[in-house]
Amino acid sequence: MRSFISWLLAANLTLQIGDQLVDAEIADTNETRQTGLMNRDHLEEGTGMLFVFEKPQILSFWMKDTKIPLSIAFFDAEKKLLNTADMDPYSNSLCHSLALAKYALEVPRGWFARHEIRRGMKFSFHDHPLSGKMNVLEPFDE
Repeated sequence: MRSFISWLLAANLTLQIGDQLVDAEIADTNETRQTGLMNRDHLEEGTGMLFVFEKPQILSFWMKDTKIPLSIAFFDAEKKLLNTADMDPYSNSLCHSLALAKYALEVPRGWFARHEIRRGMKFSFHDHPLSGKMNVLEPFDE
């Protein structure tokens, strides 16, 4: 089941973490989460993919068929940053959330460090008209 926001915006949303913006594709179905950023040749600075899960859980990610180096951040249900990790292309090593997470954000490798994004910071939806009125990432039955 897709979230309301991915249905409404054709799966892209601008996130804000601190004073930084990320134009994120939304991966909120089994299919989009499984495919992720596989087989892409490039990921622009300031872009990424936000993985959304229906309920908080320990999340694990790997880099199967992923050509580009990435950094990942895990966020809890309140959108608070739990931990980050750097991931190497094509690696079968798993990166895990250190606590129950509902969201994971993949960006070009080193982005979190370059922008001093740290544990405990929260993400929000940048200038979206619905962001204060509803949880735009909750499951939505089309």
